[in-house]
Amino acid sequence: MRNQIAKLPLLVILIASGGIAMFLPAAHASVTDAPDIAAVFFTFGGLSLALALFIGIAMAGQERREHPRRHLGALLALFVLMPLQFALPFHDAVRNTTFLNAYVEMVSSLTTTGATLFDDPGRLAPSLHLWRATVGWLGGLFVWVGAIAVLAPMALGGFEVGRRRSQDLTRASAYRQISEVADLSYRVRVYGAALLPIYGGLTLALWLLLIVAGEMPMNALVYAMSTLSTSGISPGHNGLAASSAGYGGEAVIAVFLVFAISRLTFTRDGQGRDLAGLSRDPEIRIATALVLLVPAILFARHFLGAYEVEGTAMRLTEGLASLWGSVFTVLSFLTTTGFVSAAWETSRDWSGLQTPGLVLMGLALIGGGVATTAGGTKLLRVYALYKHGVRELERLVHPHSVGGSGGEARHLRRRGAYMAWLFFMLMAVSVALAMAAFSLTGEDFEEATVLTIAALTTTGPLAEVAAAEPIRYALLSTPAKLVLTVAMIVGRLESLAIVALFSPDLWRR
Repeated sequence: MRNQIAKLPLLVILIASGGIAMFLPAAHASVTDAPDIAAVFFTFGGLSLALALFIGIAMAGQERREHPRRHLGALLALFVLMPLQFALPFHDAVRNTTFLNAYVEMVSSLTTTGATLFDDPGRLAPSLHLWRATVGWLGGLFVWVGAIAVLAPMALGGFEVGRRRSQDLTRASAYRQISEVADLSYRVRVYGAALLPIYGGLTLALWLLLIVAGEMPMNALVYAMSTLSTSGISPGHNGLAASSAGYGGEAVIAVFLVFAISRLTFTRDGQGRDLAGLSRDPEIRIATALVLLVPAILFARHFLGAYEVEGTAMRLTEGLASLWGSVFTVLSFLTTTGFVSAAWETSRDWSGLQTPGLVLMGLALIGGGVATTAGGTKLLRVYALYKHGVRELERLVHPHSVGGSGGEARHLRRRGAYMAWLFFMLMAVSVALAMAAFSLTGEDFEEATVLTIAALTTTGPLAEVAAAEPIRYALLSTPAKLVLTVAMIVGRLESLAIVALFSPDLWRR
């Protein structure tokens, strides 16, 4: 079966996968007495499969030239064009919205941003919330496969930090390895077939655990899909805070958020590492440090605030709830998921202090692991800059010292840190341009900052918790929605990959 899938054109696979996914909300609408929605998704699902069949017949037997540019451009086109396919049934099912709103919503879901223009609880039927989560789940799968199959051999998407100079090839041999030895189309199909069972199995396991924790089956499926894809999509207005699974459901979700910290949690990626090696993984180590340090600082801040307000009459349960709320929310925003714990508001009520949204924005900017569904600048890049900074401080104290005993550590501090700094500069330029564009559409400085960080880090829920007052995406003007769409696509694909797409070296061959 895997060999048969490996021979299909990628365009056919993508269109067919979108068509098959439409049958899930169609089936749900059928059993929940929503025949109009069911008919819409069944119709568009059938049309998508028919279109995929016709394209497959037309492309059968055609030789397609392999080129890194084609696959990198295909990743960009995926996030631009596939939302059009997903928006058609969504727009037809909602009925009282514009196609632009439907397209922006699908771009937000596919890029795993989770920014919604439909925050009114009664605006969307449950089946449409399920469709949003399904599109986000597909987007997470595409990111998994695209990162390992396309970005890894091109040393992009964070892989450029770990590639040693001794491993670099000349332009000719690099092109030959990518196009002949490690055919990218073949890699995409094979990795897709290999990662889909893992991705689907983890989602199924989380779904069942959430049901056991007390969540409704449909809501549990939405949360499971949103967790594995880090889209942060919720089936209701109040998000995870309104979940009937309570703290038990949050604890289960927190365990599965680990898969957005490091790719070594779900694949060895040819590195031959076992579970014992996870403790030595730099991404897991720096994420652990952040998840322990930041909640401790927030808890201390709320503790002092509660002491000043209530003296010694503080309740232990409120303090523990506040601590858990900080730990879960920090982990959620570090993985760019954006779920907010039900105890997050308890912290503010307990201490009388507003938790600074700037902390959550900083966590989202750091982001999760390389080749995971998380966005942001990636933990490995932060780790490389940290190691470089530590080494520079050592040289200030001991100018003639020789740092590092291994070539890998030396590379991470030198060329790895250089590539990480290059990405941070590109990220800073992207932030400046997006903020300027939002300002031109009429947004003030605070709103432009929050919207920019939320889009470029694919952490849509930031708009509700990071600003002094929640920002509603539905109230954005049409130009602002277009800027938001471009920023979400750039944030998902990363500016470094887009710059590489227009590199002259890549176009010469």
